[in-house]
Amino acid sequence: MIPRETVDRILDAAQIVDVVGDFVSLKKRGTNFIACCPFHNEKTPSFYVSPAKGIYKCFGCGKAGTAVGFIMEHESLSYHEALKYLAAKYNIEVVEKEETAEDIAKRQRGESLYLTSGFAAGFFADSLSSPEGRSVGYAYFKSRGLEDDTIRKFGLGWAPTSRHALSDAARKSGYKEEFLIDTGLSVKRDDGSLSDRFYDRVIFPIHSVSGRVIAFGGRTLRTDKTVAKYVNSPETEIYVKSRSLYGIYFAKNEISRQDKCFLVEGYLDVLSMYQLGITNVVASSGTSLTVEQIRLIRKFTSNVTIIYDGDSAGIHAALRGIGLVLKEGLNVKVVLLPDGEDPDSFARKNTLDETNSYIAAHEQDFIGFKSDLLLGQAGNDPLKKAELINDIADTIALIPDAVKRSVYVEMTASKFNIESGILFERILKTRTDILVADKKQSEYRRRREAGDEDGTAGYNDGYISESSVNTGVFPDQRADVSVRIFEDKILEPCEKELLGFIIEHGEEHMAFDSDSEFYVDGGEPVTVAEFIDSALSADSVVFSNSLYRRVYDEYFRMYDEGMSQVQIQKILMNSPDKSVSDIVADLLVEKYMITVQNYRNSLTALSTQLVTFVPKALLAYQVKRIEKKLISLSSDLAAAGDDVQKQVEILNEINLWNRTKLMVNNKLGR
Repeated sequence: MIPRETVDRILDAAQIVDVVGDFVSLKKRGTNFIACCPFHNEKTPSFYVSPAKGIYKCFGCGKAGTAVGFIMEHESLSYHEALKYLAAKYNIEVVEKEETAEDIAKRQRGESLYLTSGFAAGFFADSLSSPEGRSVGYAYFKSRGLEDDTIRKFGLGWAPTSRHALSDAARKSGYKEEFLIDTGLSVKRDDGSLSDRFYDRVIFPIHSVSGRVIAFGGRTLRTDKTVAKYVNSPETEIYVKSRSLYGIYFAKNEISRQDKCFLVEGYLDVLSMYQLGITNVVASSGTSLTVEQIRLIRKFTSNVTIIYDGDSAGIHAALRGIGLVLKEGLNVKVVLLPDGEDPDSFARKNTLDETNSYIAAHEQDFIGFKSDLLLGQAGNDPLKKAELINDIADTIALIPDAVKRSVYVEMTASKFNIESGILFERILKTRTDILVADKKQSEYRRRREAGDEDGTAGYNDGYISESSVNTGVFPDQRADVSVRIFEDKILEPCEKELLGFIIEHGEEHMAFDSDSEFYVDGGEPVTVAEFIDSALSADSVVFSNSLYRRVYDEYFRMYDEGMSQVQIQKILMNSPDKSVSDIVADLLVEKYMITVQNYRNSLTALSTQLVTFVPKALLAYQVKRIEKKLISLSSDLAAAGDDVQKQVEILNEINLWNRTKLMVNNKLGR
């Protein structure tokens, strides 16, 4: 099998536009890309690629899937072979191994850590509403200008002053001490008791790209200098700081839509800018950028604008780590704020238009920014000027695109009045050194992975399907990709619609008005998934079509385990069972791209759409089931022959079902 951490790297690296673009000439249309379908002959493009969802869909022939699915389909490869193809494309070394009992235990342990972190997030959020939390934590957030919607959206919380409040609550709820310790939430004392890592602090949950809580940052509100201002989760099996960006889960769709990412330093920088309306913003959480963080951004855009404080510390921060961004092929710009300002304070003092105008006016190409800055420092000193030119040339050498390098060489040569050939010579030497170093690093990684029996690379965040890890291997034969066969064509459209609601909006809450027949006074609002499942369960109904039923059952297995909607979507879309991945991609693409043909095009709010259309979909499904029953009864009537008593019984039943059908149709407004 391919190790989980390797599959994780492959799926992280595989960008749908990049992969499909190797075979198809794509043209940008809005936030998506279009082309003529490579799977059937057509003159008018009906093949769409969505970078935000990471999926493709042809509305002519119906084929759809992820980057892995595209390679499987286009190149006639198995799931296993497609992964290896993509690994080769992105220079990822693949060293296969059999999944051991230890591997299985590690996977299960990772899920337990996620669930424990999720409990802690809920605990901190609830504590913010306590008298202590409101008087201290909530008051602090409000003093920083944060609105209630922002506080709720990002799950901000309060860690009580008691040093064991979380540990006690978690154990009472059945969470094991082992996982409280291993998530870094609790610390074991010498006497064997547990102490909370986070207490008497406001809390900032950190989410993975799939939306699961993986870590926390806690800020003290005390002025005591002996108390650390921030306490952060240690690195764990589910949290590696170098691979995480604060706010990425909330910003990723907007980053993709705008094809641009704003990068700031801290939690409050993200929160204030997001609240202002700049929602394509993430933070490195005060650390220098890493390759993993850059590649995470690159999944959604190649354009990064880094916003720094305008003081000397901000300027020096702008010079650190940018080389990695350039090396990964991203287009980098820098914005320096006025002296004394940071993104948080600037966003609170200015309107959205004023902030956008400032950014537009002060965005600087990084190479130009660095040249101007260092030139001012060099003055008229020829030796310093020579060092500066070499420094700029070494920075340009990091850029992988030869055309971009040439443009920067000509710009730099003109600025410093130097022959471009001299710069090219320096760049050639630097790039040679880089390639040699990368080769050595690749060899080191290959050896480490070949001997990595203790799984130090970290736990996979939900990309591998459960079916694959249960067997311990990925299938070596290509999944049967025959035409979908539905056992019940009468019910198929309704079942597909209901499954679409679940896959697309399963976690959304159904906010019924008080005059609705579904409103429960004082009751907890149910999610779309829970509403549909409870309605079907009440009638003892299961989907008639086995493919939909299989996806339905797999969804709710993961939903009941506490997985996020995004994570469930990713697992299903990347299933080695191509019939599953195809139908899920199909459902997501239909909802995401054909907005003019479905309810999402409505001007009404999503919550209003859901409370309107989900019950209607259930009623429509009920009508189809009644019609199917009536067809069956008609057949029974014909088979009754001369049995008058039997005929009367069947006719009475038909009459009953017709009245029920009329009642349901009235509810539907038919």
